[in-house]
Amino acid sequence: MLIRDAEVDGQRCNVRLADGLIAAMAPALPPLPNEPTLDARGGALLPGLHDHHIHLNATAASLMSVRCGPPDVRDAAGLIAALHHAPGDDWLRGVGYHASVAGEIDRQWLDRNGPARPVRIQHRSGRMWIFNSLALRELGGGAPADGRLIDGDAWLRGRLPVTPLDLRPVGDRLAALGVTGLTEVTPRNDRADYLRYAQAGLPQHLLVMGGPTLDDAPPVGLASRGAVKLHYHDHDLPPLDQLVAEVARAHAANRPVASHCVTQAELVVTLAAIAEAGAMVGDRIEHAAIVTPDNADWIARLGLVAVSQPHFIVERGDAYRRDVTLEDRRWLYRLRGLRAAGVGLAAGSDAPFGGLNPWASMAAAVQRPNDLGPDEVLTPEEALALYTGQPHAPAVPRKIAVGERADLCLIDRHWAAARADLAAVTVRATWVAGRLVYGTIASTNPHSSASDAEMRRIDSAI
Repeated sequence: MLIRDAEVDGQRCNVRLADGLIAAMAPALPPLPNEPTLDARGGALLPGLHDHHIHLNATAASLMSVRCGPPDVRDAAGLIAALHHAPGDDWLRGVGYHASVAGEIDRQWLDRNGPARPVRIQHRSGRMWIFNSLALRELGGGAPADGRLIDGDAWLRGRLPVTPLDLRPVGDRLAALGVTGLTEVTPRNDRADYLRYAQAGLPQHLLVMGGPTLDDAPPVGLASRGAVKLHYHDHDLPPLDQLVAEVARAHAANRPVASHCVTQAELVVTLAAIAEAGAMVGDRIEHAAIVTPDNADWIARLGLVAVSQPHFIVERGDAYRRDVTLEDRRWLYRLRGLRAAGVGLAAGSDAPFGGLNPWASMAAAVQRPNDLGPDEVLTPEEALALYTGQPHAPAVPRKIAVGERADLCLIDRHWAAARADLAAVTVRATWVAGRLVYGTIASTNPHSSASDAEMRRIDSAI
């Protein structure tokens, strides 16, 4: 394929893709016989975006679920309306609930206010399900009487109807946002999960984290094995020597670790364990939600990468203002401060627990509320780099150059306009390993270009 009149690093040029790579770049490239072409019309051609932290199964399920929390639902009346307006009369699955909507709801609240069908609502954290009485009856007992099941996904999976999840709608939505790669971070992933992801028909490259059963998992199609995911919370933090052993075992299998850290306690124990075991290139801190200056320096000394969610500041701002102490808000989802300390930075959606749109996340990294770390902002170029890192080295940016893999996205404007309003960017086309996975080829005739009318039709279709 020939991409005509694209902006690359501020210069207008033509870009030829062949055999999955960027084959040529020049101000003028004559089209080859029968070569498909796309007229970029001066739009910026960028490295394809990589979502460095996503839960694919849960995201696919969320697309078929009722949104029950901010920003879609903000009060009890809105939640009641959303539940009653949901179509169907079988199981209703809600996602994204937070106590800021209607308090600590339970079985009785759902019985009084919800529809007469089995209802289960997931808390925004992903760690709790709330059931009504009809749902508890369907599950056959064993859940808490108040309907609030915490950290019970394994118990729940054996009692719910098995519904195969189609991941392709997730991949298609992400391709339309310019995403060419994904890192699946669910800690319980095993070899069977890995094969399901690899065979799901996703258009993106896929890096799959999980447990020790993935140690010798070979590449399958666009999928490859990622880090060992460590997922502990304040209430279940293991003894330090146990965590040191887990890190050392992963490193002995030539796998880095990626540790869930949303509290200072989780972060400090993780850093102590990695320091004792010895850090490995590729070790990561997931979320890095609260990082004091001392801990930022510690992360930098260990050479770890912090994978953040800048959009949480916007999506969860009201809850942070209410639930996070004033002192801790200074260190909440830091960006500029971590970068200044020498910490490598990347970002991911944490979907379905955060929004899928990387452009909205970039915008949130560039402009933050005055009371939630306004000094932590990045430049638009630094925000883009959060999503253009290597899959295995997310803080190492990819580039557009001859010989590089053709994972690309074309946006609807030149970069100077895009950087002024990242949230407004629209992606016109996305390529994964040189294959167009989103967008429309303008012309296959090497001697003509699409007319303005044709391009308007193509743009409306995209």
